[in-house]
Amino acid sequence: MPVLHLEMLPGRTLEQKRAFVREVTRVTVETLACPPESLDVVITEVPRDAWAKAGKLIADA
Repeated sequence: MPVLHLEMLPGRTLEQKRAFVREVTRVTVETLACPPESLDVVITEVPRDAWAKAGKLIADA
């Protein structure tokens, strides 16, 4: 049972998330030869004040 975790900043629309999940499921099923029902995709939105890059919070950029 594959489980894919995606962490990203907030701001994508529900339709963008739907499209992502649809496409990543399609590619995973083709690549791993597993049924779509066995695949879980977890999207976690991390607030800008909880994500840092190059030593700086993204909220401060």
